[in-house]
Amino acid sequence: MAFGSMNSGDDAPMSDINVTPLVDVMLVLLIVFMITMPVLTHSIPLELPTASEQANKQDKQPKDPLRLTIDANGGYYVGGDSASKVEIGEVESRLKAAKEQNENVIVAIAADKAVEYDYVNKALEAARQAGITKIGFVTETKAQ
Repeated sequence: MAFGSMNSGDDAPMSDINVTPLVDVMLVLLIVFMITMPVLTHSIPLELPTASEQANKQDKQPKDPLRLTIDANGGYYVGGDSASKVEIGEVESRLKAAKEQNENVIVAIAADKAVEYDYVNKALEAARQAGITKIGFVTETKAQ
C-alpha cells in the first residue's frame, strides 16, 4: 500500500493548534461586551463631593463684585444703586468704566425668577462687549 493506514502506530502528538474555537469564543465575548458596555456606563450611581463654606471664603477673588440686578419687568440696576433704573446701553458703558478701573472685575448678575431670558442675554452681551470675562449668577439657597 502506498498510503499509510489511519492506525499506523505513530502516536506523536499533533503539532498544530486548532484556533477556530478560540476565535469563535473571542468574537462572542466581543459582541457581548459591545452590547453591555453602554448599559453599564449609564447606570453608575455617583455621590459627588460638596464644597464647604470655608473653601469658598478662602478664594482669592475680590470681595465685592459689581452687582447687576435685573428686576421682573426687565429693568437694569448697576452696582448698589437700586434707585436708578438704567437702559441696556448705559449698562454697557458702566461695565466698561468698571473694567477700566479694575482689570479683574467680576460681575454678579442677580436676575428675578420671572424675568425673560432675553433680558439676561442682553446683560451677558453687554458684559462681553465691555470685555468682562468673569461673570457669575446670584442665587438663593434654601434655609436648612
